[in-house]
Amino acid sequence: MSVFHHGSLDLAYLDEGDGEPIVLIHGFASSKEVNWVQPGWFATLKAAGRRVVALDDRGHGQSAKLYEPAGYHTSKMASDVRALLDHLKIERADVMGYSMGARIAAFLALEHPGRVRRLVLGGLGMHLIDGVGLPESIAEALEAVALADVSDPQGYVFRAFADKTGSDRRALAACIRGSRQVLTREQAASIRTPTLIAVGTKDVIAGSPQALAEVMPNARALPIPDRDHMLAVGDKAFKAGVLQFLQENP
Repeated sequence: MSVFHHGSLDLAYLDEGDGEPIVLIHGFASSKEVNWVQPGWFATLKAAGRRVVALDDRGHGQSAKLYEPAGYHTSKMASDVRALLDHLKIERADVMGYSMGARIAAFLALEHPGRVRRLVLGGLGMHLIDGVGLPESIAEALEAVALADVSDPQGYVFRAFADKTGSDRRALAACIRGSRQVLTREQAASIRTPTLIAVGTKDVIAGSPQALAEVMPNARALPIPDRDHMLAVGDKAFKAGVLQFLQENP
């Protein structure tokens, strides 16, 4: 694990393998290890001859924690990824994000299009435009005194996950309140980067991948069969679809 500095923040990252780089951006309440190493993405991509880079988003994992929602605006989080590319002297890379990480990746492609060669949006479909997916009530679950005090089912899942991973729940609550930006339809349509939109067929959080693919001019949808938002992350069909997409879009 290495650390780079972006402004006043220390952000943790992994950089492994050789070949063409791909940068991975994890989802809310996760980390580079939980989202990408443990489900086998690092092993899969390195075996395919790729250099694999992943950071802990601000507020997550081993990166700096902020406690004001304004610090988690999606554009600021996208700027962390751009700063990592600068730090590693990578001019242009493939970028894959999952859930909140996909939102960050989309903002990166919109705001710094020259830095993104190909784009994979996992666990995020039309809610990039018409909604933010995870409800803000999850913040209340994270701030509850104890897990037993949480009655909201979705909030319970994220609170239990945060407790299991030893996450900073106060930072995560600020993050979910501060990172709720969407793109307009016109902004999404202006992203001409080749894009794969991969969403589980049982995912009730992401929104339709097909609907988003119809908006983005160089995008296509990849349904991940029989997987919900949590279980799609490490699915073999997701991995196979990403590898095929990267090979078909030189």
